[in-house]
Amino acid sequence: MATNKLKIIPLGGLGEVGKNMTAIEYGRNVVIIDAGGMFPEQDMYGIDLVIPDYTHYLEDKKDWVRGIIVTHGHEDHIGALPYLLKTVQAPIFATQLTIGLIDVKLRKNDMEGATVLNVIKPNQPFSIGGVFEIEAFHVCHSIPDAVGFAIRTPVGMIVHSGDFKFDYTPAWGEPPDFAKLAQLGKEGVLALLSDSTNANNPGFTPSEQTVTKGLDQVFSEAPGRIIVATFGSLISRVQQVIEVAVKHKRVVVVNGRSLQESVERAQELGYLQIPRGVLISLNEMKKYKDREITIIATGSQGEASAALGRMALGQHRQINIKKGDTVVLSSRIIPGNEIVVNRAINRLFQRGAKVVSGRGTNVHVSGHASQEELKLLLHLIKPKFFVPVHGELQHLHAHAQLAIGQGVPEENTVILENGMVLELTQKKMKVTERIPGGYLFVDGKNIGDVGRVVLRDREMLSQNGFILAVVHVSRENGQALSRPEIISRGFIYIRESGDLISRAEEVVMKALPAKKPYDAVRKALQDFVDKETGRQPMVLPVIIED
Repeated sequence: MATNKLKIIPLGGLGEVGKNMTAIEYGRNVVIIDAGGMFPEQDMYGIDLVIPDYTHYLEDKKDWVRGIIVTHGHEDHIGALPYLLKTVQAPIFATQLTIGLIDVKLRKNDMEGATVLNVIKPNQPFSIGGVFEIEAFHVCHSIPDAVGFAIRTPVGMIVHSGDFKFDYTPAWGEPPDFAKLAQLGKEGVLALLSDSTNANNPGFTPSEQTVTKGLDQVFSEAPGRIIVATFGSLISRVQQVIEVAVKHKRVVVVNGRSLQESVERAQELGYLQIPRGVLISLNEMKKYKDREITIIATGSQGEASAALGRMALGQHRQINIKKGDTVVLSSRIIPGNEIVVNRAINRLFQRGAKVVSGRGTNVHVSGHASQEELKLLLHLIKPKFFVPVHGELQHLHAHAQLAIGQGVPEENTVILENGMVLELTQKKMKVTERIPGGYLFVDGKNIGDVGRVVLRDREMLSQNGFILAVVHVSRENGQALSRPEIISRGFIYIRESGDLISRAEEVVMKALPAKKPYDAVRKALQDFVDKETGRQPMVLPVIIED
């Protein structure tokens, strides 16, 4: 074992916001930290979820994985678990609420009993694989039961902060466990992996309690229904909305499947305190006046299929946005979603609603540490080596410079990207290789069968449509036996383009016979369409030999 090497391999979450996943490897033993998903980007047409591409790393190591430890129950940390567990047979270790939310996700994917779910508690060490001695420590985040991990290995201790901020008045639970962090620093930390999401933000991140004050202001001014949009797993925010709603004598409706499932499980486990009679169904809303109703809904990122997205489009079966409604966006806009969110906001205004969002309104605060908190963690942990994690490259670079400014030697600070393998000894670290990785796309029930080529085709179809040319040719000489049938979608309206279609048919006829009829028809039709219209639809010949 003395010759074994300690390796850190980020598989997701570095150079991006979301799909967090990191592997710690020692010998033939691997522990995985988190396995999250990410919202698809605008050009990922038809994709439901993006998860880390762990296939290359695990190709010959899936039997080495001794356990999966999870920092908290947000989608960007647990979203990939149902898919990962189809490749890896390993137990999961997480706190009670996180395990509850993971169980909901596994059941939803028909994977109940797919693995052993172990409930852990902060400051109670447990062993994985006989090599890793792991201890969770309590951190404050925007969901209850969030933790970071101290991972003791034969080479030294690795500390992973998880998503965190130093909130002295959290919406749920105790303030951060500064004593434990100082104790770990005194014990000696080989490497710190620390959340970088807000590394560009000076000062401290405001407390969750500021949101309660912001919501209270909104509730005191709203003349009608209040619709609060947030993430499905933002349990702390749900509790705050419920408490403010009760104060203002309002009932609460929860709308959106993921949110309903999370609320139900959090209630079962005692993480949500809801007075009797406050929570009602959509069908019961008609019994109450508008000023007595609060709706908590999914769709804060402008997703058309989520509850708020359907309201904005006028496609919700039971909720029609109208004048007097107040819509509160109580979550961060994930980078890349700005256009979609702003489009949804404009539609809500168009339907008569007042929309409240942004920092100045205090209806949302980040769950991630800003610069002064990141500095404090560095001083408490005193790591020999520093690895910024969780964030775009600009965040990782800003965090690295922050660490260097706090006394971490520049040569002991490394900026990794997904797939890079960092090898550690007690005295030095180095990047040794890069494993192919990137994105795995979840489309419906399938995973990994849609790649960049398919997405490029979908993009072309979305922009220019397609032309299908069906032509029967002679098996003997390749001549066209009849005029081809031209079918088009998203390119032109055929009923009003008879002349263009007739000339396209002639072009196809003249391209035959040919040694390669498919290629000949395709090129001839592409050139014709480009010359006549200046457009470049996808051209798909169908050659039928008779």
